[in-house]
Amino acid sequence: MRPSEPDQQVIAAAEARARTLGENANHTVAAAVIDIDGRVHEAVNVFHFTGGPCAELVALGVAATAGAPRLLAIAAAGDGGRGLIPPCGRCRQVLLDQHPDILVAIPTADGPVMRPVGELLPDAYFR
Repeated sequence: MRPSEPDQQVIAAAEARARTLGENANHTVAAAVIDIDGRVHEAVNVFHFTGGPCAELVALGVAATAGAPRLLAIAAAGDGGRGLIPPCGRCRQVLLDQHPDILVAIPTADGPVMRPVGELLPDAYFR
């Protein structure tokens, strides 16, 4: 589905934050999530050779810290002009476990689309 206005807002926030990352190899991806109250929460990844947290997971923590009641959509963007990027498998599983109704921004040749996280992880593990 095409991004709604709130979805476009979260995509723009992730892309804008990614443009600020500069040359720091420890922070190469930005993410933004929008909650049901319309608040956008931004974050960046924390790269570490042991598998530091992805920007999407940090964004979930930032939103939780702010008391976000329910998350509606999430987007991630890469540094160096990479633009919108899809979440990795680990992030997909965490999103599905913690926010099974969240929409995820996915880049396509025709521009961004929003997909339910469950569609990104077919035959997912359920605990």
